Amino acid sequence: MKFFIGRRKLFITIGIFIFLLGFFGLAGVVRAASLGDVVNFNVDKGFDASGRTQISSTLVKIGTRLYFYVEKTWWESQTSGKQGEILANLDNLSNEFDANIYPKLTSSFGQEWNPGVDNDPKITVLFESINSTEGGYFREADEYEKLQLPESNEREMLYLSVSNITDPSLKIILGHEFTHLITFNQKNKIFGMEEETWLNEARADYSSTVLGYDNPYIGSNLQQRVNNFIENPSDSVAEWTGTKYDYASASLFTHYLVDHYGVNILTDSLKSKHVGIDSINYALQKSGFTDNFGQIFNNWTIASVLNDCSVGQEYCYLNPDLKNLRISPALDFLPIAGDVSLSVSNVTKNWAGNWQKFIGGNGDLKLDFSSFKDFNFQVPYITEDSAGIHTIKFLKLDKDQKGEINISDFGTDIKSLIIIPSLQTKSSGFDGPELTYPFSYTVKIIRKVTPDDQALMQQLLDQVAVLKQQIAALQGQKNNLSSGSFCSQINNNLSFGMTGGAVSCLQTFLKNQGANIYPEGLITGNFGSLTKSAVIRFQEKYASDILTPVGLSAGTGYVGAQTRIKINQILNS
Repeated sequence: MKFFIGRRKLFITIGIFIFLLGFFGLAGVVRAASLGDVVNFNVDKGFDASGRTQISSTLVKIGTRLYFYVEKTWWESQTSGKQGEILANLDNLSNEFDANIYPKLTSSFGQEWNPGVDNDPKITVLFESINSTEGGYFREADEYEKLQLPESNEREMLYLSVSNITDPSLKIILGHEFTHLITFNQKNKIFGMEEETWLNEARADYSSTVLGYDNPYIGSNLQQRVNNFIENPSDSVAEWTGTKYDYASASLFTHYLVDHYGVNILTDSLKSKHVGIDSINYALQKSGFTDNFGQIFNNWTIASVLNDCSVGQEYCYLNPDLKNLRISPALDFLPIAGDVSLSVSNVTKNWAGNWQKFIGGNGDLKLDFSSFKDFNFQVPYITEDSAGIHTIKFLKLDKDQKGEINISDFGTDIKSLIIIPSLQTKSSGFDGPELTYPFSYTVKIIRKVTPDDQALMQQLLDQVAVLKQQIAALQGQKNNLSSGSFCSQINNNLSFGMTGGAVSCLQTFLKNQGANIYPEGLITGNFGSLTKSAVIRFQEKYASDILTPVGLSAGTGYVGAQTRIKINQILNS
């Protein structure tokens, strides 16, 4: 479904010669064609399944407006029964072209070059083995004399995949490629301008709707585009790398554009010296519309997520088959409790939609958007209140591409926020992959304090004050014990469970031995498990003086004679 732009090798002398021939009506000779003729055609190796530049083909049918050639080796490999089936299908295709495709597309978009470079009103259709991802293509090179471009076939010519030769969808592909042939005449030949690829393909893809092939919707080209768009809606409308997502975004934008502004926008943009976005703006002005491409793009991004005519006619698709189309934005859930802060950095391409939805939270929301100076970001945003009513606004950015959104009572009165930032800096020169450019946003929610919250907070503060008083009292008791329990020696054996001043004296001694002996340092007068563990550590530190004499290898936590002797020795020293 692509078209091929041939190289233009113009030589002044030859060019003047051809011009003179054309001026005097001598250029181009009608070829006498007969069924069974074998012709060698140049083909595009980028599309050919085997990377060939030339193939041999057989003329298998001559219609009123079309010659049908089929790759010779493939044709000869078919049984006579299969050949009969193919010829019957080509009969139907030829009739469909004569009765529907040709009259409707020429009426909508204008005439192809006729009788054309070969001075023959018939169009050549060549069925060849094409890459499986492509249905067909068109080469501009064929519209030039061989003296200008040696690879030219010197015909108005379309290339279709032989694998689709009996497929009912073949008429869609033929209409698509025929639109490219019309475009060459209306844009290249008449105005000497090369249409930007995205619009060339968008116009050709819309031909299936013009021809009525998208009705019924189920199984149609349009349904395929919708499915691909939903899968990847953020593909740029203007960037073109030939993916199914390129076709999807360009197709859905074109349907929105035509449904709201009329098919004349496509026609007038084609029949002008302008290309791409500039040609759309030209066509809009010609039809008396004040909206420009950027405004329409913004409305389209809103319609793609909202699709609700009750909010505004510009915020929905008018095609009945698209009434249920809604993309799913990327979702950010903001915590309901407490203050919230979320920062995100992202990148985008020119004329690509980006949809971000925020839900949750409980308080006043502030969103700060920023990018770089000299960019042109547009940021529509949609809020939904508790009654389900949507409101659409546009964030105003300053000269440094910064701006903020403020929403009160988010999470209660306002249920959700969707932002749709898009970069609209570049308006022409789209040819191949586009660069990405950064933007960022920060979302903050400051939780509102209710009277109930204030009462609860005061209760908690009062409880904290009481706890502080209790802690202070306990600390005083600890200090008193520490200062009043000093003693010069321990005279009695002490063990787990005992209480009194002697235990406080022991605890004071153990605390003074350091954190490696008594890390807790509590002086309570109670011989508990912490005190026992401290005694064991002390006994094992001085095992040679305490444990070894009595035949022990591990501390017991019991303060007996040997332990008291060592404690008193240290105290007295």
